[in-house]
Amino acid sequence: MKEHHGAFQVAGAFHAAARPLFAGVACRQGRGGPPGLSPFAACRGGGGSFEARLERVAFADLAQGPYFVLALLLDATTLCRTDACCRLLRQLNRASIGPWRALGARVFHGLELEKEGTFEQPVSNLDCDSASSSSRKIARIDWKGRFRHFRVDIPTFCTPFGGPEIAAVAHPDEVAYFRCRLCTDIIDESSTQGVYLEVEVLANPDNLSMAVVDFEVGGCSSVTFSPDTGAVIRERKVREAPRKVEGAYIQPLQSVPPGRRFHGLMGLYLRRGHLAFFRRCIDGTSDGGRDLGPWETTGFVSDLGWAEGRRLTPCLAFRDEGAYHVRVVRVGTDAPLPLEISSGKDGDIRWSVFDWEVGAPTLPAEGADDI
Repeated sequence: MKEHHGAFQVAGAFHAAARPLFAGVACRQGRGGPPGLSPFAACRGGGGSFEARLERVAFADLAQGPYFVLALLLDATTLCRTDACCRLLRQLNRASIGPWRALGARVFHGLELEKEGTFEQPVSNLDCDSASSSSRKIARIDWKGRFRHFRVDIPTFCTPFGGPEIAAVAHPDEVAYFRCRLCTDIIDESSTQGVYLEVEVLANPDNLSMAVVDFEVGGCSSVTFSPDTGAVIRERKVREAPRKVEGAYIQPLQSVPPGRRFHGLMGLYLRRGHLAFFRRCIDGTSDGGRDLGPWETTGFVSDLGWAEGRRLTPCLAFRDEGAYHVRVVRVGTDAPLPLEISSGKDGDIRWSVFDWEVGAPTLPAEGADDI
């Protein structure tokens, strides 16, 4: 990135319904109950008036299905409280069709951890109860434990950084990769849910950008958002030595004021196969105030036609070494601003072309053809 930074200056500022299969986990319905009794009365083992039977309905009676419908409305904190207050509810919550699995599938939709797979499709037995390989029993997954594992590891960076924060960068042109990957085969055009990643920049001695790359399957392309310049840059390496890169850029947002570094929030949003970026700058004033300004967005500026494979890796790119302070503050399904996907194709956006080689970055002259 450092190679063409100077060229940027030349070109200007840019850059549960009820499930019958579970009727048996707890309080199996009696097989020989008198005809005409409700399932609740049969389960409790008695007849009597409707009012008397209704008074005897307990949590165990809800295990036939209604509880799973209600539990879909609970968040992680509430589910933890139900686990703590009742052994039966804890058993129901951890079931393979229970709310912990449903919540994880919703919260981590379209996300994958390296060597872990997606939330509902683990590729290892780390979250499974131990069982011999010769056993015919299906391995049981601790869905609550898996939810906890994903919530801790998704918003973190790979080594050498690790954790959700970066306090220092030791080398120029360093790249910090997120541990999570974006599953483009899940977040495709048929999906109604997106993935949003947000970081907060508290200290920025030089320049940093947010990007997605397709390096996981041997690709060589990236889409980068520069919060300083407001530009989105799309690049593809066409030769390794000497390195040559083909690229294009657009500038949907204005640059930050001259002499200032970007501080604030920036985010990446992938929905229905389209990318958008967000920025919220800290308004530095003469009295030392650090109020956040309004959200700005590039809109959906790129589809995924440039990417190879079905996995994208989000990352942060740092132009120079220094004492940065960046932390992941949000991983969710909704962007801070509502966005609509245009009916047009990515090719309808006018990208300005530039190519560069190591030591010899080249941008088109003023008035050169766009694409």
